[in-house]
Amino acid sequence: MQSHHLIGWLVIGLIAGALAGRLVEGRGLGCLANLVVGVAGAVIGGAIIDQLDPNARYGFLGSVVVAFIGACVLLAVLRLLSGGRPLGGGRSGTSIR
Repeated sequence: MQSHHLIGWLVIGLIAGALAGRLVEGRGLGCLANLVVGVAGAVIGGAIIDQLDPNARYGFLGSVVVAFIGACVLLAVLRLLSGGRPLGGGRSGTSIR
């Protein structure tokens, strides 16, 4: 992902974080949290792919997939460390009356 500029990293991170939040949490985590999770996931996914194939080259879509995988790994680990509680502030979509 070295060829992407800052804006590219942010777009990839936002897409990957939103997709990973929906998959792992069942809903998004919020715009800023999605962005942070996605960019961190891009770093994690890039490190994983670099260990498997150091000379791998992939375009925008491949970068989103790698970031998505890394973001899912990050969210799964965070979920395990939090005892299985939701990561997005505990909102479940229902209100207590």
